[in-house]
Amino acid sequence: MKKSLTLFLFLIIVPNFLLAQKIDNMASFRDIKSTSYFRFNYDNDYFASTDQNYTQGYNFELVSPTLKKNPINYFFFKPKFSELKYGLSIEHIGYTPDNIKSTEIQFGDRPFAAAIMLKSFSIATDTHQKSRFISSLNIGLIGPGAFGKEMQVAIHKATGNTIPGGWQNQIKNDLVLNYEVSYEKQILSLENILSLQTNTHLQLGTLFTNVSLGMNATLGIINVPFSPLKNKNKFELYLYSQPLLNIIGYDATLQGGLFNANSPYTISAGQIERFTAQNNYGIILQTRSMYFEYSRTMITREFLSGTSAKWGGIKIGFKL
Repeated sequence: MKKSLTLFLFLIIVPNFLLAQKIDNMASFRDIKSTSYFRFNYDNDYFASTDQNYTQGYNFELVSPTLKKNPINYFFFKPKFSELKYGLSIEHIGYTPDNIKSTEIQFGDRPFAAAIMLKSFSIATDTHQKSRFISSLNIGLIGPGAFGKEMQVAIHKATGNTIPGGWQNQIKNDLVLNYEVSYEKQILSLENILSLQTNTHLQLGTLFTNVSLGMNATLGIINVPFSPLKNKNKFELYLYSQPLLNIIGYDATLQGGLFNANSPYTISAGQIERFTAQNNYGIILQTRSMYFEYSRTMITREFLSGTSAKWGGIKIGFKL
C-alpha cells in the first residue's frame, strides 16, 4: 500500500513541472455507474487566474440505451463481452492570445479560434480483461460560425472583464470532422481505494490529429472503473491524476482549417511543438444520483513562441 500511495503522489506532483485533447468526458476516472445519465462540463482559464490559450469550453453529454440505434454506432469498435454505453454530446471550445483587448493581429502568439461540434460515442468496458475502449465521431465547424466571439464578449460584459477586440482575426470557417479512439487497461487495483490504468488516445481529422500516451490513477472511496455496473458504492469521493505525453500531427486551432486558407493569421507547421506534456488532475464526488467534479490542467507550450498554459473546470451530472 505504501508503494501505491508513493506512485499516486508521484503522478500528481511530477507532471505539474511539465505541463491535445481539451475536454475528455469519457476517461475511466469519470465513469458513472449507470447506462443513462446527463452531464455538463465547463472549462475556463479563469479557474487558473489566466485569460489566454485555451480560454473556455463546454460540453453537454447524454448517455442513454435509446442511443444504441444511432446509425453512427456502426463506425465504432465494440469488443465482444463488453458492457456498452452509447452517447451524444455537444461541445464548444475557444482559444485566444495573451492580449485579447487589441484589435491587431498578435504575431508570435496564438490566433483567436473557436470550434463547435456534435459528438457520437460509445464506451465498451470489458470487466474480465479490465479494459475500456472508447470511440467517437465528431462533426462540426471551426470559425466565426462557432460564435466564439459572441460568447466571450457576453461573458466578459456580464463579469466586468476586458472586452476582447481581436476576434475579427480568428481562424476562418472550415469543416470539423474527427474520429477518436481511446484504450485503457487497468494495471493495479486495491479494492475500492486505489486504481491505476494505462491509456492511449488517438485523434484523426480536420481539427486535431494527435496521439496521447499516459496513465491515470484514482485514490479514495471509488467504484473500480472496470467492475460490473451492478457492483457499485452509493458514495464516492476520490482524487485523480492523468499525466500524458502528446504527439502532435495537426492542430487547426493554430494552423487553420484544412480546406480554407483565408485565415488572416495562423501558426506555421514549422512552429508547432510536436511533443507536449500535460497533466489533468482533480477531485470527484459521486452520490446515488449526482456527479460533481473540479478539475485542473497544465500543458507545456504548443508552439515555439508560445508559453505553457493552465485552466480549470467543473462537471455536474445526473443519473436518469
